[in-house]
Amino acid sequence: MRRWWAVGLAGLVATLALTGCGGNPAGVDGDISDDWRPMSEPKPFVPDAEVCHASAVESGYLAAYAPVDCASPHMIETVHVGSFTDAGAKPPKPGEKPYQAAYADCGAKAADYLGGDWRTARLTLSLALPGPEAWQGGSRWYRCDVGETTSLDDTSTAYRSASLKGALTKAGGLHYGCFTPKISKEVVQEMVAIPCTKSHRSEFVGIFEAPNKPYKTFIDDGEAIHKACLNTVAAYAKLPKDDNLAFRTGTIYYYPTAAEWDQGNRGVKCFSWDSGRTYTRSIKGGGTSLMPVN
Repeated sequence: MRRWWAVGLAGLVATLALTGCGGNPAGVDGDISDDWRPMSEPKPFVPDAEVCHASAVESGYLAAYAPVDCASPHMIETVHVGSFTDAGAKPPKPGEKPYQAAYADCGAKAADYLGGDWRTARLTLSLALPGPEAWQGGSRWYRCDVGETTSLDDTSTAYRSASLKGALTKAGGLHYGCFTPKISKEVVQEMVAIPCTKSHRSEFVGIFEAPNKPYKTFIDDGEAIHKACLNTVAAYAKLPKDDNLAFRTGTIYYYPTAAEWDQGNRGVKCFSWDSGRTYTRSIKGGGTSLMPVN
């Protein structure tokens, strides 16, 4: 056994010696410097959709990206992440077409996610874009974020501890409903939300899409906004759109701020308003019997 082992070992040494002196085996060139796999190109960071965040941001820096469980207190929920295809060397700004196109896309995606138009409820829609350095590095995403607001008049973002997914498909406290306006010197100071079964004078009836025109031109034509909201009340309450309509109801309306207008929001919130009578039910579908000529 010992002699056989020695012969075997000697043969192995000889084989190794021959291998070292001869050519390389097939497929081996003897140079390991060119055998590393090429490294893939680094991909820019892209945030996730359907996650929640503790606070709202305008620029989504990777260092500050820290999604939280939607069941824990948070302010913002990302409903969609899209991508710019025609933006320039810098992130687009409100008022620019790429930004407004992204905002419109976010509005449509938010409606799918929420189950309805975010503008019909105590909700806000905002965009978060890559920071300038990330943009230079190739990031082209935009993040569509929604959040719950405190009230119709107080649009600060409130904390919540549940996802907004499907929130507008069911009845709840988010939808605009009936209100008791607080009015001073013919100016609405506050719209106090109240159940429609309690005495009230005003009700949210829908959104009027304003024409795309300069902001000042739009807000200076209050009569046109009033007439558009009158027609919105008529459609909601099933009233004839005739010369008597203005004698059946008035309107209260909330139009977008200048900043919202630049983002691309053209939605005017329309409300019925009756100074001569109160209601203890919704005016929806009520017709002329519920809302006769005053």
